[in-house]
Amino acid sequence: MFENLNERLERSFKILKGEGKITEINVAETLKDVRRALLDADVNYKVAKTFTDTVKQKALGMNVLTAIKPGELMVKVMHDELASLMGGKATEMTLSSTPGHPAVILMAGLNGAGKTTMSGKLALMLKQRMHRKPLLAACDTFRPAAMEQLRVLAGQVEVPVYIEEGAKDPVAVAKNAIQHAIATGCDTVIVDTAGRQSIDEELMSQIKDIKDAVQPQETLLVIDAMIGQEAVATAKHFNECLEIDGVILTKLDGDTRGGAALSVRTVVDKPIKFIGTGEKMEAIDVFHPERMADRILGMGDVVSLVERAQQQFDEEEARRLEKKIKKNKFDFNDFLGQIQQVKKMGNVKDLAAMIPGVGKAIKDIDIPDDPFKNIEAIIGSMTPKERENPDIINQSRRMRIAKGSGTNIQEVNKLIKQFDQTRKMMKMVTGMGTSKMMQMANAMRAMKR
Repeated sequence: MFENLNERLERSFKILKGEGKITEINVAETLKDVRRALLDADVNYKVAKTFTDTVKQKALGMNVLTAIKPGELMVKVMHDELASLMGGKATEMTLSSTPGHPAVILMAGLNGAGKTTMSGKLALMLKQRMHRKPLLAACDTFRPAAMEQLRVLAGQVEVPVYIEEGAKDPVAVAKNAIQHAIATGCDTVIVDTAGRQSIDEELMSQIKDIKDAVQPQETLLVIDAMIGQEAVATAKHFNECLEIDGVILTKLDGDTRGGAALSVRTVVDKPIKFIGTGEKMEAIDVFHPERMADRILGMGDVVSLVERAQQQFDEEEARRLEKKIKKNKFDFNDFLGQIQQVKKMGNVKDLAAMIPGVGKAIKDIDIPDDPFKNIEAIIGSMTPKERENPDIINQSRRMRIAKGSGTNIQEVNKLIKQFDQTRKMMKMVTGMGTSKMMQMANAMRAMKR
């Protein structure tokens, strides 16, 4: 995401390298290149022009301190304006519920945007991070497989789903879903509506009828970020008909140029509230404009990385592990559990790119989608006794494990060596204590605010 834009902006800033001060001439030359980079990233033309004009005015109006180089100052101005362009600060959902009146979230969007999948992701996020009791409502009576898809997703995230088989009236289904939520103690209803291949009168009329019937606190438009400028046009049409409260951008982890993220806030004047960051159900993040500006300019995003780690952090499990490590009882079952926690955080290459400087270093390195596949296979080929007692794994056992896992003896030896090193390192770290490590993580977050 944004890799090409990041590279183009870096080249643009090099125009100022070696310059003693910012002038009308060198700023104009730099921003001409910046504007081209934004247009190539599929940013709306008017947005790109207004943005570069604003950056120019602010850059020329600032006094350059002797300790700050012109290029560094331009990056600072660009960062602030990029964040402002995308909304400035994160915008939270407005959800309030009382007995007999659950909060309602209406999901809208075209077919293929990922609306139904995002409904499931949002339900999981509400359940895990906000401790709410969501109900998924299958109100897409247009697409035959939509109800079954939502049923499967609900099972994956372990939340209830309301479905009326063979239903033809989505408004009635939505109303009945709310009554079902009240009866079953759910405090939030996520209404998944029908989409179309393109915007038409029938689609808009149906969603407006549902909105009038259920009076949602949040109407969220799900947009595929990969369709570029078409995403902005889609947002504009939906907002004119529905008066949306916010946007969810999906597929930002794919081969997208990022223009939608940079344009939609300005064109529609509605905040981007969430972004989809992968295929897994946990792959949904609150949209933070300042952090996205960091990533666009190659500064990484350490705060989001820490937050993802904290979401997977189980204090009770950490205490159990701490005791085992102190007694030198950390085994392959624990090692496998830690790997699975890392996998839940997201794609490894995306996670690494959140560390300042790493994204650029690894951009041409081919990192597999599941780099832990062989490790899991090797551990899976061990007997329960071997997993619990790694020290008994001699040469003959290693050969059997290699054969059983479809790997070779070198890979098994490498894993066991890595495991021993990890065990030693973790024994050293546990001297700090779990609470101390959490304090460090929180301090990192505070430093970025």
